[in-house]
Order: sequence, then structure tokens, then C-alpha cells
Amino acid sequence: MPPKPRILIAEDESGIADTLQYVLRSDGFEPVWCATAEDTIKSFSREPPALAILDVGLPDLNGFELFKRLQGITRASGGVEVPMIFLTARSDEIDRVVGLELGADDYIAKPFSPRELVARVRTVLRRSGRAQAPVAAPVAVAAPPPMPQPFMLDAERMQIRYYGRVLDLSRYEYGLLKLMVQRPGRVFTRDELLQLVWDDASESFDRTVDAHIKTLRAKLKAIAPEVEPIRTLRGTGYALNEELPAAL
Repeated sequence: MPPKPRILIAEDESGIADTLQYVLRSDGFEPVWCATAEDTIKSFSREPPALAILDVGLPDLNGFELFKRLQGITRASGGVEVPMIFLTARSDEIDRVVGLELGADDYIAKPFSPRELVARVRTVLRRSGRAQAPVAAPVAVAAPPPMPQPFMLDAERMQIRYYGRVLDLSRYEYGLLKLMVQRPGRVFTRDELLQLVWDDASESFDRTVDAHIKTLRAKLKAIAPEVEPIRTLRGTGYALNEELPAAL
């Protein structure tokens, strides 16, 4: 039987940490709890986990800064990048934006459903290919050549290419597609898309997102009529298809 995937938890509230450990252990993971950023760094350095869950509001170091330091440890050692999920307060929308911009794989808002968190953990691990295997010591191997991708993001020019062609996108269409391209397979609810893309989400509605997704799909279909790049999850939201052909 392969070793259980280790999940490193950086959370200073013992009640939340206990809940996380219980549900993760019940679902076949090996949770490791650290109450401070300092202890998290030490544990991460000793043995990188399969995934890390980081609370944004740690007592000794901002969760975003901790994220950068853990990434630095991985890069310095030449190891495999560890996927990370942020825990944020529901009211702190800016935390979600910053976390995604930094490169976090997902975020969970407090209060959260323990089962939803486990599902998110499994999804991230599946995407990273680390769901069933232990984290091995890094091995020096030649990096494979980059695979062609249907989407190419140019953030400086605020442009996105789709199968080599520049898309003519409105501001919000660009924001929606950029968010999904950066997290293929990640399901975004309509509320999340409103909060992350629109300037004033309180004055917008779910149908605003739907309308922009509709026009965005039409522009993508004009380039590749047989391809469905944006998936709809009824009653939930939207996600970028992870299995798009690399070329037409």
C-alpha cells in the first residue's frame, strides 16, 4: 500500500485545525498541523508535503509571505512544486485575488464545508499528479520540452491568443478568460467571478457573468468551431476544459 499523501496545515486556530485533521485523516490523508509560519517552514524544509493549506492570517507571518518562502525553499532545492490552498475569511475578497495572482492553486473561504475542502484538495492533487504517490526526493532530470497550448496569455499587453490568433476581448471578457486560463479545470462560481473580475460586484448580477461567458464562447467558437473550451456546471459555475487539443 502506498504511503498516504501528507497534507501540511498552517492554521493558528486549534478548532479549525482539529476539523481539518479529522476530515483529511478520514479520507486517507496524513495531516500535519503547524500553528505558526515558523513551524510550517521547518516542517516543509524537512519533508515537502503533497499539498499545503495555508491560513492567510497567521500570527507570526502573513500567509502570502509564507507562500513565497515555501516556494523559495522548493526552488532552492530543485524539488517539485508543491500545490497550495489558501484559507481566507469570507469577507476578505482581496485576499482571494492576491492569492490567485501569487499562483495559489485554490482558496477556501471561512466558514467552510469540511467535505468541500477535501474535494478541493483531491481536485488539486489530481491536477498536479500527486494524489496517489508520496513526495519523492528531487531527482535531477532534463526538463521536457514545452507542450503547445491552445491559450497564450500576454498579461503586459492584456492579450490572449487562442490557437495562435489574438482574441478581440472586452475588459471583462479578458478578465474572465485570464482567470480560467490560469487555473484550468478549477470551477469558479458566478459569485467568485463577479468578485474577482468586476470592479463593483454588488451592482452586478449572475446574469452579467452568463452574458459575458456567452459572448466569450462565441469569439472562441469563431476560431475553433469544434472545440468547447469553457465548461458549464449547472447550478455552480464555469471552468476551463483541461483536455483541449494542443493544435487544430
